[in-house]
Amino acid sequence: MAGEDDNIDTKDLELERIIGFNGKVQSGLMVHPDREHIVYPLGCNIIIEDITKEAKQCILSGHTNDVTCIDISNDGRYIVSGQETFMGFKAIITLWDYATKKAIQKWELHKVKVQAVAFSKSGKYVISLGGQDDGSVVVWDMVTKEPICGSPAQVESAGITTCLATSKVSDEVFVTGGDNTLRVWTIDKENRKIRPSNTNLGGFKRSITCIEMVDDQVEDMPYFFCGTTTGDILCINKSTNILQFEFPGKDKFCLGVTAISFVKMTDKGFNMLIGTGSGIVGNYNISVCFEKGNKVKTVFKHRSDAKPWKHCESAITSIAKRGAGHQFFVGTDHSQVYKFQFADYSADLIKTCHSCPVNDIIFPFGVAQLILTCQEGEIRVWDLTTGRELRRFVLANKVCNALAISRDGKIVVSGWNDGKIRILGFKSKDLSLELKHVVMDAHNKGVTAVALTTRGDQVISGGGDGMVRMWEIITFMDHTGKKEMRADLRHSMKEHKNCVSEIVIASSDKECASASGDGTTIIWDLTKGSRKTVVFANTLFKSVCYGEDEHQIITCGTDHKIGYWETYDGSMIRELEGAKAGAINFMDITSDQKAFATGGEEKLIKLWRYREGEVTHVGKGHSANISRIRIAPDNRSLISVSEDGAILQWRFPAV
Repeated sequence: MAGEDDNIDTKDLELERIIGFNGKVQSGLMVHPDREHIVYPLGCNIIIEDITKEAKQCILSGHTNDVTCIDISNDGRYIVSGQETFMGFKAIITLWDYATKKAIQKWELHKVKVQAVAFSKSGKYVISLGGQDDGSVVVWDMVTKEPICGSPAQVESAGITTCLATSKVSDEVFVTGGDNTLRVWTIDKENRKIRPSNTNLGGFKRSITCIEMVDDQVEDMPYFFCGTTTGDILCINKSTNILQFEFPGKDKFCLGVTAISFVKMTDKGFNMLIGTGSGIVGNYNISVCFEKGNKVKTVFKHRSDAKPWKHCESAITSIAKRGAGHQFFVGTDHSQVYKFQFADYSADLIKTCHSCPVNDIIFPFGVAQLILTCQEGEIRVWDLTTGRELRRFVLANKVCNALAISRDGKIVVSGWNDGKIRILGFKSKDLSLELKHVVMDAHNKGVTAVALTTRGDQVISGGGDGMVRMWEIITFMDHTGKKEMRADLRHSMKEHKNCVSEIVIASSDKECASASGDGTTIIWDLTKGSRKTVVFANTLFKSVCYGEDEHQIITCGTDHKIGYWETYDGSMIRELEGAKAGAINFMDITSDQKAFATGGEEKLIKLWRYREGEVTHVGKGHSANISRIRIAPDNRSLISVSEDGAILQWRFPAV
């Protein structure tokens, strides 16, 4: 029976919290002029987070794909954001009213991607820069909300234009830069034109990564500074549009200059914050003096009372000052946010987030405030009340695919791509995760699914080799009296011909169901270690759950169908249309088995009534494929994770 969710009035799921930060967006972390909020993108959402009241968020949802750039007007009244879309489509620019937190205007002119957006000095204009497939600059009038004019961003012989900055003294001037291109633009509103002037770099060939305007600081020296991939900074005189000087001369910054922020003028010259691709954040003074013949001499050195700060293996992508106060924030491409104090140059890590696909997520038994997630070689523990990461286990150069936790919360079982099962425990002192035991060679092609019995003494694992195996965990004392652990193989069941995607265990601990990419879901007798029932479908099964009273199972897969099956003989009861397109990657069912949730490549969370087979609520917020969904033990919230590293918490409605 096909689902008829299109004919049913569905409601929107309420998004409560987003745990994540897209650190790969250049200058994506900003401080609002009220100095009480930070603004940043994640997926198709923009998050406004109160930095004075912990855990308070406001989420702006309206984009249809990843947000690629944002800016805030100098008076704080507006936010503008751009996104990317699919080839052949127009990318949307959205203008938001900060007070109401609502979209007041949408513009569609650029192709595929909006590379950068910026407000002019007094908010008279919005300037937007298209991406590689567009290559144009457009000026938008904030009064009429219409485009004034546009122009190609660079000459044909130049590379891609990637960055944009507006003058701090004039609404009519802005600068663009990129690969072997740097231009100063003047807006002529009356004639509806923008006129570019190419900067004379005197033979230098550079790829510009970031631009900082300081043309309001010294009247006779209207400069702007440009960071480059070469690792130096170019200083341009805006009046003459000529390269004034470049620094440092010899010891250039490793992996390029990725962020610049002007702090203040001092008796020693320009005081600047500089971030690099190698993770260095430095506070530097640049003094300028003129010698005979108008030759420029510069002195570039680090502030004596502020040593450069190094963040290992993570490029700096954003530097945001908190007004003219004593703090600034730094964002990295590993999705971390640091808060710095100007006084002693100390740094506090205030936000950590996933920066790559989240492979699995679990709740501890009966605990709705904590979750465990895994990505690549990391397992993390999160507090949902604050959105903060509490603990982390790291194993370099490995990928953790699956997680399970015992009912008493003492052990965490994890499956890894190297074919090993690693059993972790919490230290009694600081509750950090430590490795207790490793099951060597558990599966040939990686461990892709794990599950624990209710007693916590048996592990069921599935692998890329199609094997389903049962392990018994035994705790014993060694000759020194130290408590040790081992896992003995009890059953090895080979029926699947492809990767095992998920395993769920019945409440009796006597049987389990395994879904596989070979088009079968098998129910196993765990006492005998043999197959009880098998269901077949023309799909790659992705997920399976036990239904009401565990007399049924429900499945989903790449055919975007939801199947109800009898556990007794494997016969189909009903089939629902679960998605309009793409695979359904995961499903989870409530503890009372009256409702279940699904998500996948459609990027929507759907909440279903089990018996009626009807969609009651839809959640829109992910911009990447949803990989996992979990309903909280108290049925008050639902957590979903996706391939862009986002963790979204939804309010679970009464269904």
